[in-house]
Amino acid sequence: MKRRHNKEDRRVLMARMEQDNVPRTTLSFYRYVHLENPALTRNQLYAAWEELGVLGRTYVAREGINAQISVPTDRFEEFKAHLDSLDWLSNLRLNVAVEQGKSFFKLIVRVKDKIVADGLNDDTFDVTDCGEHLKADQFNALTDQEDTVLIDMRNAYESEVGHFEGAICPDVNTFREEITLVEDMLQDKKDANIVMYCTGGIRCEKASAYLKHKGFPNVHQLEGGIIEYTRQAKASGLRNKFVGKNFVFDERLAERISDDVIAKCHTCGTSCDDHVNCANPTCNILMIQCSSCGEALKHTCSEPCKAFIELPEEEQKAKRKGTKARGGFMSGHKGLSPDEAPTPRSRQ
Repeated sequence: MKRRHNKEDRRVLMARMEQDNVPRTTLSFYRYVHLENPALTRNQLYAAWEELGVLGRTYVAREGINAQISVPTDRFEEFKAHLDSLDWLSNLRLNVAVEQGKSFFKLIVRVKDKIVADGLNDDTFDVTDCGEHLKADQFNALTDQEDTVLIDMRNAYESEVGHFEGAICPDVNTFREEITLVEDMLQDKKDANIVMYCTGGIRCEKASAYLKHKGFPNVHQLEGGIIEYTRQAKASGLRNKFVGKNFVFDERLAERISDDVIAKCHTCGTSCDDHVNCANPTCNILMIQCSSCGEALKHTCSEPCKAFIELPEEEQKAKRKGTKARGGFMSGHKGLSPDEAPTPRSRQ
């Protein structure tokens, strides 16, 4: 089968997305399953999804699939029927986004070594022996207990704008860093009830299995992550214990869960939880910036970056030669995680 991918210029695709008024449904899903030929699977999915008008980013690996996509709303049932027609994807839980919007501008399906970059040797433990899954009401009940340890398994730039009440939010840049840090952090709490959560569940699937392998007997994880919790809490009239925004890895950047603004502008310290990328393409750092600082700095992160984009275009091009986007703490977020991008990186 011919390898297929979209070669159109990013700017053209972005403009097309902005002009497109077709209603779309943004969702994510994952499944750990053994795939004999990820490349063949990738090509088959791309061909089917391209025909269905799917946009978004997906990883396929020998260990399974991890996807964050958008589907034309009037073809959503057709898309679900397509998934159910594949034995390895039937009866899949789809995490439909809390807030809809223009999320993706092209279709990417890639073969990877892993569907989440975790740095673990999967041969040393059973990745399917994960923690007990908790529905929203069970999560609330267990996290209301004083001796429960609640861990946010996302990166710092995610938890900075929103997290569950009482959660421990490790100051890490990648999921790979967090797993070992959490293991060390919990050494004196091995018999406690440990509850983990992430955006859509995939990081906790692996991390909870790893902790059980390491001798933690009472590991739990939030089923479907923040996205599914929010849906269940609303449907059941439960108190929603998530405060702020849920960071997402697409053009929306975040879903508003509560009205609380818990973060601050990285430039001036004003209460703000809006993520943006520095307008200097050689920087592209992901930051929280208020509208006032954005206007004053021309949507860059600093005076040097502002000065750079004020240079004539030819001079900017000359200075950019041989450089790559700076990979700082919050360097452009929008590579996938689909659900969960394990590593922040520059826009594609």
